[in-house]
Amino acid sequence: MIKIYTSPSCSSCKKVKKWFDDQGIPYIEKNIFSSVLDPNELKEMLMKSENGTEDIISTRSKIAKEQNVDFDEMTISQLIEFIRKNPSVLKRPIMVDDRRIQVGYNEEEISTFIPRARRIALENCSKNCCEDCSFHSEK
Repeated sequence: MIKIYTSPSCSSCKKVKKWFDDQGIPYIEKNIFSSVLDPNELKEMLMKSENGTEDIISTRSKIAKEQNVDFDEMTISQLIEFIRKNPSVLKRPIMVDDRRIQVGYNEEEISTFIPRARRIALENCSKNCCEDCSFHSEK
């Protein structure tokens, strides 16, 4: 199941949720401010990110600047505890499934979350196809 980590005022988060809803792809939304982040979920994000903290942490966040935090000097445990106490340091939205992670709303990259069979059908479907098209009739 896809998890989307969001915050209420995030416009990109709203776009991502709308995209998943429009595609009919189920997801679990996790508001980073109203629920305590599980350490295992944070470890999973870090393991799946190509560039570690750089991919999921906003070094421009207010708390990171105020405390002059050096994320590279933290142990994994320290980093996870810091994120749990200060979830605003996370970039948003963050989408995670069993194989991948994506941060932010990117219209091209988000399509990797479309199930494989639907992606193949979409790729083989011309833009001016007939109304019988199985891809379009599912929508």
